[in-house]
Amino acid sequence: MIWIMLATLVVVFIVGFRVLTSGARRAVRRLSERLGVDVMAVESMTDQMGKVQGEAFLQYLHRPDESHLQNAAQVLLIWQVVIVDGSEQNLLQWHRLLQKARLAAPITDAQVRLALGFLREMEPDLQEINAFQMRYNAFFLPEDGVHWLY
Repeated sequence: MIWIMLATLVVVFIVGFRVLTSGARRAVRRLSERLGVDVMAVESMTDQMGKVQGEAFLQYLHRPDESHLQNAAQVLLIWQVVIVDGSEQNLLQWHRLLQKARLAAPITDAQVRLALGFLREMEPDLQEINAFQMRYNAFFLPEDGVHWLY
């Protein structure tokens, strides 16, 4: 009898946990599947953002609009290249991922402000992010008469 009650309690706990976190998991999966990366990349970022900012990012990402997905991908890019690993190889890898997902576009000032808001608990350096923005946006400058469509 006790085993049945314990098993019921465990099942209720697991189902409740899955129901309560389904929106967040769906939002993270949406971005990670689009980029073709493991969900750990997005979850690590949201964990480092802190509780309040992480939840705000997940709510932002949960919106169905494509522009919100684009902005969330740019925030992930800024976190990956400015905070985690600033190497040129990492930048090129993330640029290719964004191109494959059809999310590659120059980083706007609004996206920088959005990233600063979400990443504020990590206290990113504004000058470092602006330098990265210029470095990344150089990928989209015309070269010898070739104009990129993005």
